[in-house]
Amino acid sequence: MNLAYDYPVLGVFWTTMWFFLWILWFVLLFRCIGDIFRDDALSGMGKTGWLIFVVVLPFLGVFVYVLARGKGMGARERRHAQARQQAFDDHIRETAGGGARPATEAEQLAKLSEIRSKGDISDDEFQRAKEKILH
Repeated sequence: MNLAYDYPVLGVFWTTMWFFLWILWFVLLFRCIGDIFRDDALSGMGKTGWLIFVVVLPFLGVFVYVLARGKGMGARERRHAQARQQAFDDHIRETAGGGARPATEAEQLAKLSEIRSKGDISDDEFQRAKEKILH
């Protein structure tokens, strides 16, 4: 039983190519469906129409969608990614407590002075911390 000799190399190439094109088409289909839902400028009826077209006639629907609205797909994806990144950055700042602007040298020195006046640090420690702030 020599199956490797029954299936020519060119046949393997074509089968592999069609398989990857099929996977690529599914990726494009899901990208189009995601873009339909992501587009805020498109009305509800427009979204419904495009979704029905893409689902009922998938090959034709995807290709027509990419031809008609493909130019804005990248911009919508970029805006969506920037909004996600901004939300993530805001969450990190809020969680880390760094939402406020960094303290200026004067604010840091005032806080250091207050700590020294409470007696929490000695004059020597105050001088070393003050040098760190000013340098």
